[in-house]
Amino acid sequence: MSEEPFDIRYTRILDISYLRRWIQDPKVLRWFSMSTPEEIEQALAVWMSFARYNASLTAVIDREPCGVATLFLPYYKKTIHHCLFKICVAPEYQGRGIGSALIKNIKHLAKTQFNMEAIYAESFDGNPLIPLLKKFDFHEFVKQDNYVKTETGYLARVLLEAVLQEGPSL
Repeated sequence: MSEEPFDIRYTRILDISYLRRWIQDPKVLRWFSMSTPEEIEQALAVWMSFARYNASLTAVIDREPCGVATLFLPYYKKTIHHCLFKICVAPEYQGRGIGSALIKNIKHLAKTQFNMEAIYAESFDGNPLIPLLKKFDFHEFVKQDNYVKTETGYLARVLLEAVLQEGPSL
């Protein structure tokens, strides 16, 4: 594992071109729900919309983005205590500690800046991201068989949760 020095900064709207390129790679796209160019563009627009709230972090090497993690902030007051997050690391930089740093930092951001009690990740069975999430105290709480249909068969959806702080007791 070659570890190059990298920085983490808030995501900028222009980072979308990098995220688009990474997600269009078939080895990356297989772990996301979208599949057509239209679906990818819609998903990227939603993903990047959270950058305006400083709810997204980008890892950079020599000022070039190499990974993005984003909190998908809730719209409703009743659910403002938890949210989904998504992460994508450029294929050429995977396995170099960038994903670990983004997960650690997005959890910190969720807890300290947005007062989240928990964050969630959605993935598909077999995604190499799942063991990494578990390393950072994410626990699988739902596995939904036959959720996504691929060219080679069905994959289960896996939902994972990381508790950041205990909420008030009822």
